[in-house]
Amino acid sequence: MALKAYTFIFALTLYLSLIFSCAKDKVTVITPLNCPDTISFTTQVLPLIQSNCTGCHNVGNGTGYILTNHSNISASANAILGSMHANGYQLMPQGGPALPDSLIQKVACWLDQGKKNN
Repeated sequence: MALKAYTFIFALTLYLSLIFSCAKDKVTVITPLNCPDTISFTTQVLPLIQSNCTGCHNVGNGTGYILTNHSNISASANAILGSMHANGYQLMPQGGPALPDSLIQKVACWLDQGKKNN
């Protein structure tokens, strides 16, 4: 009888720890990229960064990232994508909510296509 009680307590503790240890942040699911078209930095990536990132990440703001041109954005592309997924970085935009997956996918495709300045 005591073994059954210990087994039950162990199972209950394991179950509760699994349930309550789940993070509330957006879960990153790694899926194959679906990039049917070439992503344009000038018409797709830059406007996305300007409307969602450069409010905080611009010249002289002390955030460590200056995301105002191709050179800076390209150099920080992995960190940008990581923060959009909250994958090893703080979720951005700060305070959330996370950007829609369709916009994150554009940045991922642009990065995968070689971060072209097109």
